[in-house]
Amino acid sequence: MAHFYLNEELTEASVGGLVSVTGQEARHAVTVSRIAVGESISVGNGAGLVVSGAVVSAEPSEFVVEVASVERSEQNSPAVWLAQALAKGDRDEYAVQQATELGVDGVIPWAAQRSIVKWEGARIRKGHDRWTAIVREASKQSMRTWIPEVGDLASTVVLAALAADTRMLVLEPTAQTAITAIEPDGRDVVLVVGPEGGIAPSELSRLEGAGATLVRLGDTILRTSSAGPAAIAVLNARLGRW
Repeated sequence: MAHFYLNEELTEASVGGLVSVTGQEARHAVTVSRIAVGESISVGNGAGLVVSGAVVSAEPSEFVVEVASVERSEQNSPAVWLAQALAKGDRDEYAVQQATELGVDGVIPWAAQRSIVKWEGARIRKGHDRWTAIVREASKQSMRTWIPEVGDLASTVVLAALAADTRMLVLEPTAQTAITAIEPDGRDVVLVVGPEGGIAPSELSRLEGAGATLVRLGDTILRTSSAGPAAIAVLNARLGRW
């Protein structure tokens, strides 16, 4: 596996220059991944900049790379966001991880009516931090140049407001429209996935009334942990990303 690490403070780089990585990232690279002097690796800043080159110094507190190449990439347009309902048993976290590896541009934790898991009080920040860590690690694993954004905890009312300016697609097994029939129209896409018990009828009505389109994946029912990633794979093909 190619080595890919993150230094979010990296803003500029040039061929022949030196780039360092410190802290926990360096500690893991040197003591766990065992990177060594002379090894070729890549370092990104999670905002489109990636440098590659040979390691010239490797210590648990810091490793340094001599830059051999510099690449910059733009964010995807249109963007694809996943509004994932909070779910029990880490199923929402699994969905976020897989969605990140599949190229989602942002995730929104959704407090759906039928969500058994609740983020309240201090748990709101804890949950957001957890999703942020999952997105960061999944971005490293898949060598993504842009780390997806993690939005604030959203209510159904907040999601409905987003439908006015985005192409909102709500996964619903009884929908008449197949997701494969969706044609890109240039707007950012927000894919809405419900919790274990499905999306409540009142929520479906609110979202559809706000301009969202109900879509189905197929004739079978997927778990909340797999529905979003499966739909993102379809959208990647429809948007020409794959």
